[in-house]
Amino acid sequence: MPNRLAHETSPYLLQHADNPVDWWPWSGEAFAEARRREVPVLLSVGYSSCHWCHVMAHESFEDENTAAVLNEHFVSVKVDREERPDVDAVYMEAVQAATGQGGWPMTVFLTPDAEPFYFGTYFPPAPRHGMPSFRQVLEGVRQAWETRREEVTEVAGKITRDLANRELDHGTTQAPGEEEQAQALLALTREYDPQRGGFGGAPKFPPSMVIEFLLRHHARTGSEGALQMAQDTCERMARGGIYDQLGGGFARYSVDRDWVVPHFEKMLYDNALLCRVYAHLWRATGSEFARRVALETADFMVRELRTGEGGFASALDADSDDGTGRHVEGAYYVWTPEQLREALGEEDAELAAQYFGVTEEGTFEQGASVLQLPHQEGVFDAGRVESARRRLFGKRAERPAPGRDDKVVAAWNGLAIAALAETGAYFDRPDLVDAAAGAADLLVRVHMDEHAALHRTSKDGRAGANTGVLEDYADVAEGFLALASVTGEGVWLEFAGLLLGHVLTRFTDPESGALYDTAADAERLIRRPQDPTDNAAPSGWTAAAGALLGYAAHTGSEAHRTAAERALGVVRALGPRVPRFIGWGLAVAEAVLDGPREVAVVGPSPDDKAAKTLHRTALLGTAPGAVVVWGTPESDEFPLLADRPLVQGEPAAYVCRNFTCDAPTTDPERLRAALGG
Repeated sequence: MPNRLAHETSPYLLQHADNPVDWWPWSGEAFAEARRREVPVLLSVGYSSCHWCHVMAHESFEDENTAAVLNEHFVSVKVDREERPDVDAVYMEAVQAATGQGGWPMTVFLTPDAEPFYFGTYFPPAPRHGMPSFRQVLEGVRQAWETRREEVTEVAGKITRDLANRELDHGTTQAPGEEEQAQALLALTREYDPQRGGFGGAPKFPPSMVIEFLLRHHARTGSEGALQMAQDTCERMARGGIYDQLGGGFARYSVDRDWVVPHFEKMLYDNALLCRVYAHLWRATGSEFARRVALETADFMVRELRTGEGGFASALDADSDDGTGRHVEGAYYVWTPEQLREALGEEDAELAAQYFGVTEEGTFEQGASVLQLPHQEGVFDAGRVESARRRLFGKRAERPAPGRDDKVVAAWNGLAIAALAETGAYFDRPDLVDAAAGAADLLVRVHMDEHAALHRTSKDGRAGANTGVLEDYADVAEGFLALASVTGEGVWLEFAGLLLGHVLTRFTDPESGALYDTAADAERLIRRPQDPTDNAAPSGWTAAAGALLGYAAHTGSEAHRTAAERALGVVRALGPRVPRFIGWGLAVAEAVLDGPREVAVVGPSPDDKAAKTLHRTALLGTAPGAVVVWGTPESDEFPLLADRPLVQGEPAAYVCRNFTCDAPTTDPERLRAALGG
């Protein structure tokens, strides 16, 4: 008999719909039920491609005896952290404050007033490694609730008050200057791993937002050190096992410092951010390697994550059937020498093993290897390698595929739109631009209501019940601005403006300029979440600063420019101290220091060849955060096209920044020089 989760749209919640646990979704009714029964609430938070979430579900939530204890003594609430990042953020802050660490699955016990009093992550079915079993935890919490309830509620109230009183130091309301940006670069240099690329030790995450800062800093200042860190990190990642050498796209992170063994789940946000990073690296250097990785990653997203409605699914699982009915992490991606021989024959298997670093001992588990491109001597026959790659890709497609989380998240689709629009424009791939436009169309049709307020998720073309958070408004606006620049369609600028209107009125503190992750009229939690630091994707705070700045450059809006600069005050405070965790804020600050530049390209018609050349040249300029529009002189699609005539009947480009404009040019080379291209 399915439980209440059977009516949800989240794939993660639906995975638990047949559990014997009497799950509730996060709702006022669940807490009302806990008050009625006078029992505590078990809050379990995870997401569909989380390996240990699946393990705990199988061990505990599918177990009839454990479920019986939960159903008798608790109200059990299951939350998809990707649908409700606000709930996740608030209780994760409590978990980290109490235990010094966090992660998923997140297990928190609450009073019926939603105040937390006991915390953890994964609990095993039997005691191990010093951890109590989940049943022991349930029994301990039950006894405490029944015999020491006053003490428990007092502790919960104190934890809640402590959380509510945690004030974020917003720094100033001034954007970082030259000095702060230089200090941030120096701090990154100290944490850089010169042997392997990237920052810090294991596990190693792709530092997408930091690389965007490094590329922009290089473009503005000429810093060779910044470019070198970006280039070397990108090369090491894409040569490692974290990159799918057969199908393109990146896994979530590397469990080692050398990028060899990934945590195999593939997330939309990682791939959108990295696709854009490699496209921008190509733009800065002309690297053929960067071009290949950008295009393969874009093709992966379209091939494996695009949904029937034109949006992009959230993730592919790390686990899949290994052919024996067991779900094993990485089973879809790893190879033994014997499997290579079966797929390629003896000679080509030997070549592939050497080229992709497949060894008899294996680099993963049970003698299997993750494919990578190790640095090695010798020249390989490119035709034979490509043939082997194609055949291995075909053979892999016969394996049971990892599960896909088909939930469409607005923010992550915004990131994908920006990446695909730019990659398509740079490499003359109109199909990628079309894919970006298709996702943007879905967001407008399904995720936006008549007031331009966003739903965070949809599935199968149906909007979920949860309202958008700051990152949704910011990242979707960023995607729309990129699409506007590439397509010349001003409607995307208009939609971005509507979304950013919500940012100004519903997410911004009018006095301090600080930003909140949830809207002023959103559901009240025990604390209004607020975090400017980047995690796996840009924080809503810094993403909003970037989109506000871009919109201001497009329109001349002083309100948007001021809001962006005030929001960047926190980057001035944090950038020099913890640059790894506020990379996107540092990247936006580079745009402020550069202007950003405003480029208007006019031509007699949208099909004019010379105008198209100027437009492409403008898009390929490396000036940080530059905004680009194109159209005819009489067009009213964009404010920047106003009063921009042709020059002696020829298509022309106008470049302005800081209220000063260069003379218009009809020469692509002069335009390239003006934009650092």
